[in-house]
Amino acid sequence: MNKPEADSRGQDAAFFCVSLNPAIDTRLVLDEFQVGRVNRASEVHRTPGGKAAHVAMALHALGANPKWIGFAGGATGNELMEGLRRLKIEAASVPTAQDTRVNLEIMHTRGGVTEILEPGGTIAESEWCEFQKTCEEEFRRIAGKKIVLISGSQPPGVPAKASAMLLKLAQSSGCLAFLDTSGTPLAEALGAGPGFVKINREEAQSVTGGLVNAVVSAEQALRNLLERGAKSVAISLGDRGIVAIQQRDKPAVHAWTAPLRAKSTVGCGDSALAGFAFATASGLSFERSLALAVACGAANCLAPLPARIKQEDVLRFEPTVRVEPVLKKESAR
Repeated sequence: MNKPEADSRGQDAAFFCVSLNPAIDTRLVLDEFQVGRVNRASEVHRTPGGKAAHVAMALHALGANPKWIGFAGGATGNELMEGLRRLKIEAASVPTAQDTRVNLEIMHTRGGVTEILEPGGTIAESEWCEFQKTCEEEFRRIAGKKIVLISGSQPPGVPAKASAMLLKLAQSSGCLAFLDTSGTPLAEALGAGPGFVKINREEAQSVTGGLVNAVVSAEQALRNLLERGAKSVAISLGDRGIVAIQQRDKPAVHAWTAPLRAKSTVGCGDSALAGFAFATASGLSFERSLALAVACGAANCLAPLPARIKQEDVLRFEPTVRVEPVLKKESAR
């Protein structure tokens, strides 16, 4: 990344990180975890969570000033908002009667993270209506270059087409609209024509019905997602990088760097999405945007908490990222 050029233009853009199902992330660090026994944590961390919060944190680390939009309810909702303020992330919250959920990460000091994710409180119809109104007002309030990133799961109570509805609001407000979700919400949202979709291999398998276990099978899944309405798409293959297609008539490309020994991979995909969005706003090519995305994902492997990436790590990793066209002979990868 050419730091002065990319940073200055990326900072000028408006980024909206939309969270339908935010959380407080509680991370417990244990020397040993035994099922059915008493386990004592050596460290406890409680931080703003949900994929959109992670995207906002990574964007902030890159020099952007993102705005988080999400539901917040009860004491945990207040804790979420206070946590975002401490991180200097501007937020617009929609109050809910039910408390914001709490997600649990059990992290072993010798490596590995076990996640237990709550479904989220049920959203009332009036709360969902207020959420849409808030998003539309925020999207329209700012002129110029705007990117909306809709990330994460959907809580009970909102319609299956909620992400699709928000995508259309973003597009009608002159925003580029990026998406990272899964299951039925993803399948429903593809028809709304998101400008960019970033998902992992499990999410791709779920929506396409095909096995995604290598670069070429990822390309086949990408073509399927393009046929369903996405404008450009990317699938993360974990430590094997990202496979992506800019648009239907373009070849697939594979971006990767040397695997790292990660403290935790939680937040890698969110950091990658933030990197891609920041690079896009900076006017970089699709290939260079993917390189920055991979570098951000790699930087997250070294971060103390999800998406708390450091710009110096991103800048160090980016020159090591290789971006090449996908060849059919790579099916064994």
